[in-house]
Amino acid sequence: MLAPGVVHLGLGAFHRAHEALVFDSLLQRGDPRWSIFGVAMRSPLWADALAAQDGLYSVQVNSADEQHWHVTRAIRTTCVAARDPDRVAAAIAAAETRWITLTVTEKGYTPELAGLLVRGLAQRRQAAGSGLTIASCDNLRRNGDLLSALCRQAAATPSMRDWLETQCTFPNSMVDRIVPAATDRCRDEAAQVLGLTDEAALTTEAFWEWVLEDRLAEPSDAEALRAAGVTVVADVLPFEAAKLRMLNGAHSALACFGAVLGLATVAECIARPDIRLFLHHLLTREVMPNLARPDLATYRDALMTRFANRSLRHSVHQIASDFSEKIPQRWVPSVLAQLRQGQPVEHLAFVAALWVRYCLGEDADGHRYTLADPLAGPLHTAAQVHRDDPEASVKALLSLASIWGDELPRHTRWLARVTMWLVSIRSNGVAASLHELSGNRAV
Repeated sequence: MLAPGVVHLGLGAFHRAHEALVFDSLLQRGDPRWSIFGVAMRSPLWADALAAQDGLYSVQVNSADEQHWHVTRAIRTTCVAARDPDRVAAAIAAAETRWITLTVTEKGYTPELAGLLVRGLAQRRQAAGSGLTIASCDNLRRNGDLLSALCRQAAATPSMRDWLETQCTFPNSMVDRIVPAATDRCRDEAAQVLGLTDEAALTTEAFWEWVLEDRLAEPSDAEALRAAGVTVVADVLPFEAAKLRMLNGAHSALACFGAVLGLATVAECIARPDIRLFLHHLLTREVMPNLARPDLATYRDALMTRFANRSLRHSVHQIASDFSEKIPQRWVPSVLAQLRQGQPVEHLAFVAALWVRYCLGEDADGHRYTLADPLAGPLHTAAQVHRDDPEASVKALLSLASIWGDELPRHTRWLARVTMWLVSIRSNGVAASLHELSGNRAV
């Protein structure tokens, strides 16, 4: 058996239900170069669970009409970077390694990450190894460009920077698949259906998409990936922008609805006709006009169908985590684009107002929940201090440049619309405010 050809950093659920299955498909086609050396960055949970199962794990794939289980062993070896960084560096330097992929979340792109990568790449260069394709698969704009810049900054010498630029490629990419957090229920179902204990069992939807920039260290890899269903294109940006603003942006909006209304899952939210209509109008009128992805209407309709998939049980509070880090990419670009063109922002202002209401940490019936956010303390405090003053609430929470940027906190029209909808939500409730919005002529 060949040593793994892919080193993947980040062993969370998304990778195991997305890229790992793509590489498993290539392995099943008889191409042994795509097995994975899986690296957990800090927690040993999944690395140890997979090691105990010889890399085998199951994925429950759910569409609206059917369900099936897929068992994969694409991940051949695992380790934990915090526990054994020398082993990670050695894997990057190994002659058999051809690719490095990453799913370390948006906040994981740190100097420490770049230092680990460059350490292994420096060992590779010293051993006269070939360059690699290093593909970020996180929800970041121009993720490959960002990772390339971080690695160049971490390089100790000009010659190392030159080697990175000439021998390695950092393609931008966009990945899309809804993968709820693993639950005991999923593990129990795996045991019942498959007759085995699988501590790493996952559930996901049938839809998946991986759009990858055609900038690879080995150009022939493009055709192999296309055969497995990956879209390899010259420019990922239109797909990336649509995914961040439509799928992720809509998810964040639904998370606000669910948390405030006491609805547990995305499917419960979208099952309400008023929320479904709101989301359709939000995407069609205020997000899609500023995007260039092909077949936007088809993509929108597919999203609405995916959100309605009850078998996914995608928790709104899982989606709401780290809100302050997600809003800048998911909502702000659409707001700015609409305002600069003098176009409506009513639905965007509504979700911003709903987010302010969400920061109170209690739903419409008074049940409390915890904000899982790096800024949880300041956000919750500001919302509570100004809970009886909508204008002050909006001023306090929408003035945070780290979330809303520099321009929006000074935009009087934007702040006025958010304030108006917060007043309505606090006074009349979400349902009545949605009814008002559906008959409201855009301002």
